[in-house]
Amino acid sequence: MRLIFTTILVLVIAAVVGLGLTWATATRGTDIGTLTIGAWTARPKIGTAEINPYSRASIARSGELPVGTGDGIAFTANADDNKKPLDGRCDIVVSGVTPAARFWTLTLYDTKGHLIANALQRYGFTSEEVVRNVDGSFAIHLAARARAGNWLPTGGVNRYQLMLRLYDTPVGVATRTQRDAPMPSIMTAGCP
Repeated sequence: MRLIFTTILVLVIAAVVGLGLTWATATRGTDIGTLTIGAWTARPKIGTAEINPYSRASIARSGELPVGTGDGIAFTANADDNKKPLDGRCDIVVSGVTPAARFWTLTLYDTKGHLIANALQRYGFTSEEVVRNVDGSFAIHLAARARAGNWLPTGGVNRYQLMLRLYDTPVGVATRTQRDAPMPSIMTAGCP
């Protein structure tokens, strides 16, 4: 009787641990095949046939439609360059230049991957509408209250993420450093 109880207990523990790890991996993904430049992270193989099974499970769970390798690449950021989480109550500045691309978009999402609701219904910028400096660089302010210049409302949410999609770009699997792909910096300018 003791052997049966021990066997059942071991099987239940194994099932709970296995299902828990599977859920965590499918929800959060893994760092397998990731490209990290500064605060930005991308998974260059996510839109290819070479995608790893963990990323495939994460995409199936989220329902996201990844950018194909031939089309471009998507970078996400959940924290600034100093690893401080992006907080919608703080003033954040995304500045600099992007890697060479025919077109790019920068969009704000909540932690569940939904657009952040705001009265202006402004959710992002594109390379065609952002106001640039003379040298080609730009500065986009992310804040709960209006700012001069390029401004995206955060809605005052606690946490959010940025997604920078680069279309028709040489950035991809062979990219390794900031020199290969100059990514914009993300800095917290102030917090109440």
